[in-house]
Amino acid sequence: MAEIIIQQYEDVLSQIRLAAAAAGRDPATVRLLAVSKTFPASDIATLYRHGCRAFGENRVPELEAKAAALPPDIEWHLIGQLQSNKVRRAVKIAAVIHSVDSPELLERIDRIAGEEQKHPAILLEVNISGETAKSGCTPEALPRLAALAATARNVAFRGLMTMAPFEAAEPELDRIFERLRALRDEWERKLQRPLPELSMGMSGDYRIAIRHGATIVRIGTAIFGRRPPAVPVV
Repeated sequence: MAEIIIQQYEDVLSQIRLAAAAAGRDPATVRLLAVSKTFPASDIATLYRHGCRAFGENRVPELEAKAAALPPDIEWHLIGQLQSNKVRRAVKIAAVIHSVDSPELLERIDRIAGEEQKHPAILLEVNISGETAKSGCTPEALPRLAALAATARNVAFRGLMTMAPFEAAEPELDRIFERLRALRDEWERKLQRPLPELSMGMSGDYRIAIRHGATIVRIGTAIFGRRPPAVPVV
């Protein structure tokens, strides 16, 4: 199994390089985040030994358990919806929080980060597709959230994140990813500061996301295989 994971990881890296080159981009500007949610710590250890250092988790309890069992130099990203009662636990571990989607959550993260003397990077999650089942602020709500993020004292506002519908056709994916990039560019101009990160693209659509400027692609299934059922953790 370890050999399969490593081969699939290398295949994804190769596809990232090809997609970046086809878009006229330096492949080094696209970072692969291995999404390890629901997969065992042993699978993460396999990729760690192969040189991967950035892993994404959806749920804080699972993040805590894996962080405790794995080397301390792993860069953990929290990519799932963050409940307010788990913010302190997330801030202690996550280097990057991708799913900040409300002023209340942002203010809580910023306050607790100060209390814990942590300085996580944050991305603002924007629901471009309009799917009610997906988290993320609306594009119309982004101005207030972005302005607040720009003045936060204990977190580093680094850019935007979105999730596209799983079964979306390519024209719809183009629209969603291009819209997120346009919003990022708009807020760079308004804030007069760089927002270098665009976290968009997963196993089924990362090549298209790269075409539209993705700097972080969140890949799970294409590396680890079909996802096992989540084990309840509190």
